[in-house]
Amino acid sequence: MDHKVCHITTVHSQKDVRIFYKECCSLSKSGYNVTLLVANGKSELCNSVQITGVVMPFSSRLERIRKTSKALYKEAIAINASVYHFHDPEFLPYALKLKRQGKKVIYDVHEDVPRQILAKFWIPKLLRKLTSIVFEKYENYVASRLTGIIAATPFIRDRFFKFNRRTIDINNYPIIREYNPNIHTRDKERSVCYVGGLDENRGISTIINAVNKTDVRLNLAGVYDPESYKLDLGKLNGWKNVIEYGFVGPTEVREILSRSIAGLVTLKPLVNYLDSLPVKMFEYMEAGIPIIASNFPYWRSILEEYNCGICVDPQNEEEIRSVILEMVNNPEKSEKMGRNGRVAIEQKYNWRIEEAKLVSFYDKIVNA
Repeated sequence: MDHKVCHITTVHSQKDVRIFYKECCSLSKSGYNVTLLVANGKSELCNSVQITGVVMPFSSRLERIRKTSKALYKEAIAINASVYHFHDPEFLPYALKLKRQGKKVIYDVHEDVPRQILAKFWIPKLLRKLTSIVFEKYENYVASRLTGIIAATPFIRDRFFKFNRRTIDINNYPIIREYNPNIHTRDKERSVCYVGGLDENRGISTIINAVNKTDVRLNLAGVYDPESYKLDLGKLNGWKNVIEYGFVGPTEVREILSRSIAGLVTLKPLVNYLDSLPVKMFEYMEAGIPIIASNFPYWRSILEEYNCGICVDPQNEEEIRSVILEMVNNPEKSEKMGRNGRVAIEQKYNWRIEEAKLVSFYDKIVNA
């Protein structure tokens, strides 16, 4: 097999876990000739994947959308791949151009963007609903004309399947790593963790308030959006309980999780979160620690199936505080739930299963 595949991202980093380590590396391992085009990245050959960085400076979000997609499109044409696989909705117009030139084009839908737009702080509130409606109509129009759609969740899959029958969900479940079942919860420090994006919609201020008036530390890692949000959090009384790490890599993430008794994923009940599958939830499970999660029905069904965490009202800091203390003060119970979560990863929620689905999907695309 020597089918040339070109992955394209205008937004994500060149070592993005889903794009590079999961999809690109899995396809390369399966015999595909894979190139990853990335905006302002470093060109290198890594894990048999050719990463090609396209330098395109920009000073604003609109300039990035206008310039970067065009620059990556020109580079993509020069590669002359068998399959083009793009990851960002701003590339949709150029994906349609590629398809009209007879290329096989796959759209990897990471988020339910129309619902996500409704929560974008940088879009004027009065324009969000109209922007969401217009974008959804355009996204559906382009998607119906592409070769295939890969969705990051079953909910997104069902939405696009109406317009394109060659649609599949490739869930962003973790790559199974070595796990030490002998790390006992009773030997850990009295701390819980949150690892991920840091903005108000993810309920960060609420969990900081929840650890106030306790002796529990909050291991907090991630990037603030906007950067000024950190100043707001620093004014909260619970900030004295926070151990701040900033942006961390995969190795540091595993170290933080191994020191924590439980992991928090208490996102606010926004429409774009209700049917999402947050990566951090499965990373907590993979690390063998229990989850404290928002009480969304979809998430509750996962946690209750394996008894690997507790759901809470994400806007009720007293309830979150109570569950945090329950986890910390009952190490045997927490340890059991953590082990249950690890079993769930090994049996169902892992990349090995998704990898097989991805390769099978590609084989059908290239042989069609």
